[in-house]
Amino acid sequence: MIETPPLVDQHCHGVLRTELGLATFEARLTGAAGPPAAGTTFFDTQAGFAVRRWCPPLLGLEPHCAPARYLARRRELGPAETGRLLLRGSGVGAYLVDTGAPGDLTGAKELARAGEAQAFEVVRLESLAERAADGSGTVAAFLAGLGGAVHHAAASAVAFGCGAGTGYARALADDPSPPGPGEVRGAAGRWLAGRAGGGPVRDPVLLRHLLWSAVSSGLPVQLHTGAREPGELTGFVRATEGLGTQLVLLGGYPHHRHAAGLAAAYPHVHADLGPALAATGARAAAVLAELLELAPFGKLLFSSGGRQLPELHAVGALVFREALGRVLGGWVADGAWSWRDADRVAAMVAAGNARRVYRLDERG
Repeated sequence: MIETPPLVDQHCHGVLRTELGLATFEARLTGAAGPPAAGTTFFDTQAGFAVRRWCPPLLGLEPHCAPARYLARRRELGPAETGRLLLRGSGVGAYLVDTGAPGDLTGAKELARAGEAQAFEVVRLESLAERAADGSGTVAAFLAGLGGAVHHAAASAVAFGCGAGTGYARALADDPSPPGPGEVRGAAGRWLAGRAGGGPVRDPVLLRHLLWSAVSSGLPVQLHTGAREPGELTGFVRATEGLGTQLVLLGGYPHHRHAAGLAAAYPHVHADLGPALAATGARAAAVLAELLELAPFGKLLFSSGGRQLPELHAVGALVFREALGRVLGGWVADGAWSWRDADRVAAMVAAGNARRVYRLDERG
């Protein structure tokens, strides 16, 4: 049996405080833009099957129970108790919480209490820009306020990040270098002038300025790759080499092999494991084995990528542990690895690498 310490979930969001019906739950289960095909359900996905396998026992039900029975039990317990049972049953000891996602979600401290774990904040750069814009009347005041906000956030956060849909990867692909002061002032002016409705940051120059401000802080920077090719980030990876800032590539499936390759090629780059495993469910061991083929073991970090549903936090952790045990245990059984080495690598990937990259042990 492969042993791991309490996991460090190095990228997740808060969970919803409200009760959910079947359709609402399903929509958040997969993140699909629309409803399932007529006569079908989003429970008929790898993520849906994983929820039915791992979550019912945490709520006192049999594995693989029907979705209607599971959701009835969820309503019986209520959202707060459901969240506590799922989070505490996941074996996570620390959460790194991206607090910039929209919706009525628990913050880092609330997630920590629910899960009986530590929690640390990952600050979303666009949120800092939006708050600075709300309190500024001029370009100069906005840029001064933004610089102060980044500096202030760096004193308490463990990392910076950008939202997956902002377009920053395309902006970096076009020009990965830091923009000059004139470019930044022009971009800030354009954005502020067109922001009557409080829109998010989309200007490519301003996005580059935010990312390079984060790099200057010295904190790690989390970069979503999502379904896009991580190669768009290669120029930024090269430009930041040797500056002392750690980059963590999030998501990446089905381009997880490329993300792992970047982690292998550059000393300051690390690859995230979690969402690729949670999304593939019963095939998670095969995906994990591919990542372990390519990246040094000290460059891989677990996360659940959980968002809105505590089920996604729990499934991410439990699928990861099961896949890790299957892969490393198989190599031990084949005689390729010793149990000692398997346990050591499991501890690195499950928690040790994240504790080192984000310097969590320095924060108590």
